[in-house]
Amino acid sequence: MPARIIGTGSSLPSLVVSNTELEKIMDTSDEWIKSRTGIGERHIAVEETTTSMAVEASERAMQSAKIEAEEIDLIIVGTVSGDMCFPSTACQVQSRIGAVNATAFDINAACAGFLFGLSIADAYIKAGMAKTALIIGAETLSKMMDWNDRSTCILFGDGAGAAIVKGDEHGIMSIVQGTDGARGEVLTCHNRAVNNPFVKGSMELDYTSMNGQEVYKFAVKTVPVAIRQALDAAGVQVDEIKYFLLHQANIRIIEAVARKMGQPIEKFPTNLQKCGNISAGSVPILLDSVNEQGVLKRGDKIVLAGFGAGLSWGASVLTW
Repeated sequence: MPARIIGTGSSLPSLVVSNTELEKIMDTSDEWIKSRTGIGERHIAVEETTTSMAVEASERAMQSAKIEAEEIDLIIVGTVSGDMCFPSTACQVQSRIGAVNATAFDINAACAGFLFGLSIADAYIKAGMAKTALIIGAETLSKMMDWNDRSTCILFGDGAGAAIVKGDEHGIMSIVQGTDGARGEVLTCHNRAVNNPFVKGSMELDYTSMNGQEVYKFAVKTVPVAIRQALDAAGVQVDEIKYFLLHQANIRIIEAVARKMGQPIEKFPTNLQKCGNISAGSVPILLDSVNEQGVLKRGDKIVLAGFGAGLSWGASVLTW
């Protein structure tokens, strides 16, 4: 029995930072950012944390699904920006929402994190190891940016999205995943160096570094292939898909994927204009936005796709 998404939720920081405001603190402009990325503003955490946003998104997802926290037996958080090395963000969420019966852990698949978490939950449910799962993508990327580097900091935002999944006759029809670790150096953020009584390493923390052109080429080549593989595995024709919900990295990537899939751009909803790139939070936040608009009907077929650091990617075809 496959997993089916039965509820969604999201959380965004209250502070909204426009491109115009960034013009005041760095050498950039609204036109420069929009023309290259499509991004107009992003939400930046001030009082919020990765955990607090994950909790709020989870509570809204539970309300959407009309379930209680005690019913959840699996919590997976996709994140690269947890508040602590340990305990995991998922463990903190479990405590805060009162999901006393849930096993909880984090995964790091960067911008594909929600898709990877969804795949794990689907496997757990099919194996009879879980009945109801909470999948979260949550990030505070603003703390990982060099705010003097306009090539990276303008792209990212903070936020969290969540989905409740449960076994059903209809739901996830296929999931494909992949990783190309040999190209992983095009998008990195190093952890602290080894520093102990036997070796002196730097105590300075690294910032996010990205080769934008290489990431773009990876995405526009890999994502259409992954979506077609998922469609083939599901036995679904591309024209049957109502919406393609892609990771919100760059409007040019989304437009390129739409062209390669031979599909109208109207079938590719976006929120990057107001949210930027939220890594693992991107897909579930967009999914919740579309769900809240009431445009998804039971039986609709949609595609979810995430791609990013690793380099890793995932695509899923599912019935709403």
